[in-house]
Order: sequence, then C-alpha cells, then structure tokens
Amino acid sequence: MPDKHVLRTGDRVLVGQTLIEVDQKFAESLEAGDTVVGVANGGYLRRIPASVAGLVHDAVTRANVAFSQLGGINDNSITQFFDVAGELLADDGTFAHIAAANEIDVEDARSRNRSTTRLVLTESMRQGMVEAFVLWRDMELGQEQLLGRVDHDGWSVEQWRAPLGVIGFVFEGRPNVFADATGVLRSGNTVVFRIGSDALRTARALMKHVIQPALSQSGLPKGCVVLVDSPEHAAGWALFNDKRIALAVARGSGDAVSQLGAIAQQVGTAVSLHGTGGAWMLVGKSADLSRLSQVVEHSLDRKVCNTLNTICLDATLASAHLPVIIEAARRAASHRQRTIRVHTTSNAMEIVSRYYPDVEVMPETKLYTEFEWEDVPEFAIVIVDTIDQAVQLCNKYSPQFVVSILSADSDEIDHVWRTVEAPFVGDGFTRWVDGQFALLRPELGLSNWQNGRLFSRGGVIAGDSVFTVRLRVAQIDPSLHR
Repeated sequence: MPDKHVLRTGDRVLVGQTLIEVDQKFAESLEAGDTVVGVANGGYLRRIPASVAGLVHDAVTRANVAFSQLGGINDNSITQFFDVAGELLADDGTFAHIAAANEIDVEDARSRNRSTTRLVLTESMRQGMVEAFVLWRDMELGQEQLLGRVDHDGWSVEQWRAPLGVIGFVFEGRPNVFADATGVLRSGNTVVFRIGSDALRTARALMKHVIQPALSQSGLPKGCVVLVDSPEHAAGWALFNDKRIALAVARGSGDAVSQLGAIAQQVGTAVSLHGTGGAWMLVGKSADLSRLSQVVEHSLDRKVCNTLNTICLDATLASAHLPVIIEAARRAASHRQRTIRVHTTSNAMEIVSRYYPDVEVMPETKLYTEFEWEDVPEFAIVIVDTIDQAVQLCNKYSPQFVVSILSADSDEIDHVWRTVEAPFVGDGFTRWVDGQFALLRPELGLSNWQNGRLFSRGGVIAGDSVFTVRLRVAQIDPSLHR
C-alpha cells in the first residue's frame, strides 16, 4: 500500500454512519498491497492481505471465464459431470484418499478443541453426497427454459429462465457442501467457494479425486468449480467483496455470516444468508400424547439449525404434557449416553421443576437464544394460557424459522399457519426442514428468514433456483413502431 494511503494509529475512517478510530494493532497489521474493507452494517474495518485478494481474484476470474463458456456446451455434459462425480465418490479406492485427508482434519480439529460433529465424513454423509450427485444427474433441467410467451400482432415476446452467473459460497467446515455447491452447474452457473479451515484438507482431496476428474471427463471447463484454497477468514471477505459474484451464499450463523452478507450487499450482490436457528413447537390442548412423544424425540436427535429449541405448553395440560416431553428428550439423549438440559421462564419454574428438578431459569427476553450443544440435548419449556399467546411469543422472540403445531384440531393448525411468522410450518417433528429431505433438492442454504417474508421465493435455495429471467423478442413485421 503506498505511503499516502497508509492508515495510521489514530486515523478516523467514516464507515456508513460510524466514525472508526484506527487502533495500533490494526494499523501495524497493514502491509503494502492490502485491501481495507469498511463494513457499514456494524461499522468496522477488515483487512484483506494482498496475497489472499489475488488468490480470490484469480478464482473468480476462472469461474467467470468458465461461465461464458458454459453457454456453448451441451447440457448432456453437465449431466455427465454429476454421473462421473457420483461414481468416483462411490468408488472405495477413490474414497480412501478423501477419508485419509478427513481423518487428519478431524484429529487436527480435536487437538484444537474444535467441534467435529459435522466434520467427520461418515459413510452416511458420503452416501448423502452420492445421492445428491445422482439427483442433479437425473433432474430434467437445462441451462435455459421457456417460461412463457406473449404473441402480438407482428411480433412476440418470450420469457426465458437463464443462468445467473458466478455463485460465491462461504461454507462452514462440512465436507458434504461439495455436492450442494456443485448443484448450481445444473442450471448453467459456475461456483467459487471457500470452506471452513477445519475441512480444508478434505476439500482439497475432494477437488483432486472427484470434482476435477469429473469436470475433465465430462468436457466442462475446470473453472466451473473453484476452491479458494486458503484457511484465512479474509478469503471469504475478499470473495464477497468481488462485484463479479452474482449471488453470495453464506452457510453458518452468527456475526460471521452477518459480516459476510453486509460486505456482499454493499457492493450490490444479492445474498443468501443462513441465520440463527432453533425450532419452536406449539402444543395444543388436543395434542396426542404418543405423537408428542415421538416428534420431540426425533426433533432432538442431533444439533443442527432445525433442532427443537423451544416448546410452548398450555397451562391447563402442562402436567400431562411435561412428563411425556421430558421422557422423550431423555430417550434422544440416551443414544449418546448423555442427559438433557432444560430451561424455563420464572413463571413456569414451579411446575416444570416437578418433572425435571434441575431446570434452569431464564428470562423471557432470552427466548431468542439458540442453544448450541454437542451431545446434551438442550431446550426451553414455556407455559402459555392460549395458543395465540404461544404464537405471539414465537413471533416476538423466535428466529422466525421453523414452527411445529401439535394439535388434533385442524382449525387450530390452520390458525397457527395463518398467524405465525415463519417460512417453515409443520404439524410434527421439526427436523424435516431440509432441501434434500423435503424437496428432493440438495440445498445451497436455508436463507434470509430473519428478514421476514421473502419476495417471490421460499426459504430454501437450491441449485435449480439460481437463475435470472431474460426476455427475447422476435419481430415479424419490419414496420413495427410505437
């Protein structure tokens, strides 16, 4: 960075509406050629080293070139890519290289006391990835599709669904995101992604032994799928700061995802952001106890975004519902030889403690909390007087993500559907919220629900939902005028 542009300790920078004073640590971290990004939403500065910026710029350039080439390539080549990728991943000899890299990643993460819940490339995860490749292979979806046609006197207008461009991903350290990310190829897009550093060795092995061979064998440009091979968070900032990205997808939660989304949005890029998770369950007076038991157990099988987080019980039937819920949660925990952790608000402490003496009290204002647990299922129980009160609490404190209404009264279920603010509403277990499980589409993300109702789309974004609409006119009458 030339001297005249160097930020020094004590300098003040206006970022959005916030005036930030550069501290000594940040100023001393800057080197020649670095990029400093000011994030208006939150008011802070981020440093992108020149080496990382160059790596990301090259990656996006390769994907951009590949996107321009894809339009001249037959859709059968894209089908072949998914066919080959699935076969390679299913091959035990090929998979051995990937598994070995994953074992190193897992051991390294454990040595640093990092969570490995989603890092371990299990056989079931492998099979899920193979199934995802097969789903994309068999999907009858081309790069372009005619959506509609309007005929006029002497001319016509066609609406075409068309590829969007280069899709940028920042994923947490999960190996199975490869199958998710490559789904955008099905609709003619290319992809650049940065994966969490915990899974970087696994990602390199997948690129080397599955993705790159599949691209080569199918005749697709190598730039169709590009891994930003960097463990630095700055690689994600640089990727989302690149205006050539057509859509920025961030998986994960918390401040890191918010930062990434803010960086993309301020350069004009559309975003798909995963937000705070945690499902709510509203239990009506007519709820069947056997059904309640099963859906609670199966909603607490492991901690992911759609895991049961908060249960609202009717005060008049709490004594009947509480023992069922506690026992179901204990069954879920028993699969890991663990116990459970239960929270409640102060007004419900007396009754909940009768059935779970170790209950922890939390203020109502903390009901927005997503419990992050590894092996010990953790959730909150709230006592309400009416189903409307439960809906009000849900709309006020929940992440407005997943809501389940357990009731034998169809009118009550419909009432919750109409009044609760959540994109995913069901009448059973909460873990159904997943693109591949529910819609037979490997999801790129469950996104943007915290911004309220989404314009012209749902909360699941998949490879076949990344497109633009172009208009094409055919003029028959050369004398046409206005």
